[in-house]
Amino acid sequence: MISLIKKLIKKKQRISFAESCTGGMLASTITSFSGSSKVFNLGIVTYSNQSKIKILKVNKNIIKKYGAVSPQCCKAMVVNLSKLSKTTINISVTGIAGPKGGSKKKPVGLVYIGIKKGNKTVIFKNFFRQKNRKNIQKAVVKKVFKIIFDILK
Repeated sequence: MISLIKKLIKKKQRISFAESCTGGMLASTITSFSGSSKVFNLGIVTYSNQSKIKILKVNKNIIKKYGAVSPQCCKAMVVNLSKLSKTTINISVTGIAGPKGGSKKKPVGLVYIGIKKGNKTVIFKNFFRQKNRKNIQKAVVKKVFKIIFDILK
């Protein structure tokens, strides 16, 4: 994590998060390291659909049609976060950490990660096979920081 923070500082990049299934774990992880105040701008936990609609301005029709755990919702979260945060790198996370809440179509461990850097937005669909909620959340956080590190190369 220290190497990621140093890389963000060196490249003059600032980062913000809109989290759902990770419940603030991304923000908590980065801020547990010295120097994070130079790169971390904003962390929002929009756990409920209502908060996604009210705070992140996700169109309620997106949630109604596709659900909160969808690439469409993830994209709206990250695009609208970038408008709020004005940071160079924005990340959104929405998924099902379990142990309940999954279905055949959207199983426990399905997580969408949205990255917006400049004008480029990419949504990653992931299936995490960890056995419990906390381990799924930790795996998501690890994956997000790996993606950020990779896009800074």
